[in-house]
Amino acid sequence: MRKAKTTKENARTRKTAPKARWQLQTAKARFSELFRRARSEGPQLITRRDKEGVVMISDEQYQQLVGKAHQPRNLLQFFRESPLVGIELDLERDKDEGRDIEL
Repeated sequence: MRKAKTTKENARTRKTAPKARWQLQTAKARFSELFRRARSEGPQLITRRDKEGVVMISDEQYQQLVGKAHQPRNLLQFFRESPLVGIELDLERDKDEGRDIEL
């Protein structure tokens, strides 16, 4: 059964969906225009033989997608997602009774 998209997911999809479609040959020949449009208009889809595709996005959009994706929202989330979850650590230490000092 397919899960319905939430409003947030729909907004993210609309925000990052490619605005234009380019054939690879055209993209190579008009790279400066492709670059400018990716920065000003949003993502640009580049296809080869109408099958394989890549999307060119601006540096800012890339940082939004991957920069925040790797950052936990808070400290609790950081510890919950840690690769060390479930590992038992021995955190007990010997009681420190100080040392004798001559006065």
